[in-house]
Amino acid sequence: MKREIANAESRLPPSGTHAAHPVRGYVFIAAAALCWGISASLGRAAFTGRLVTGQALPPIGPLILAQTRVTLALFVLAPVLLARRQAAGLKMSRADLVRALLIGVLGVAASNYFYYLAIQKTNVATAIILQYTAPVCVLLYMVARGVQKATASRVFSVALAVVGSALAIGAVGTGQFRINPIGVAAGMAAALSFAYYNIFIPPLLKRHDRWKVLLYILIGSALCWLVINPPWRIIAGHYSRAQWAFLAVFSVTSVLLPFSFYIAALQHLDPTRAIVTSCLEPVFSILIAALTLGELVRPVQVVGIVVVLTATVLVQLSGKEEMVEPIE
Repeated sequence: MKREIANAESRLPPSGTHAAHPVRGYVFIAAAALCWGISASLGRAAFTGRLVTGQALPPIGPLILAQTRVTLALFVLAPVLLARRQAAGLKMSRADLVRALLIGVLGVAASNYFYYLAIQKTNVATAIILQYTAPVCVLLYMVARGVQKATASRVFSVALAVVGSALAIGAVGTGQFRINPIGVAAGMAAALSFAYYNIFIPPLLKRHDRWKVLLYILIGSALCWLVINPPWRIIAGHYSRAQWAFLAVFSVTSVLLPFSFYIAALQHLDPTRAIVTSCLEPVFSILIAALTLGELVRPVQVVGIVVVLTATVLVQLSGKEEMVEPIE
């Protein structure tokens, strides 16, 4: 009997692994994209100095917005995990800890920084379309490593996702796309950072649950922002209670909820399918802006939405192989 139990235990998956359920993965990413779409409208409220309720609010700069949304999300998550698991339940090997912290710095913090720099040097439409070339970066990496094949359907779905995002945000046919060397370089760096954490989070999920992974990613990102923008600069900003309340809500809608959904999705989808599906974010942003801010949706944007949805369906049909083995 003991031998049978031992044999059964040896066939159990390692801690942190889950059976792949692609439908769950798509639902999780759709939920993350919806949260990011809501956050886009909230971000506009912060930049313009008006809440969605119409209440006046002093503008909040993009740097403090990017930093506090990560830091406040960490302040919410860390105490909850410590209370439920104690410090011993949050341990990682040194190698995995370094990987998670690097994802926080080179993935989350870097993608935010370069995205906002691209916006500053160009405009929102240009920054978004450059960042959403990330599916191309992921596919090229996966093919180069021999993890996936560059099948015609997979390449076509990635191309559709990029083109659809460009159409959806109005970067084509509206004259909004602006070329600036620094801005373009920053946008491409944001795409590489976005691709980076899509590729290198799944290996950690083989050994750890998503909450532990998210915790250390947030720690890495928060520490990075702490170096870039020390606490005394934040204190010197003299932000009001209303602004801090706004930032607290924004940290939940833009980081804590969407990243928990997105990391959960990476347990069920390979990086290529996940990042192509993430192109739903600009779709949700446009629809939410139309509903809450009264922004006009142009015909070309409707075409872009349809193209992105088509790409999401095609990437699911691009291969019947099992979920790829995460890259170490």
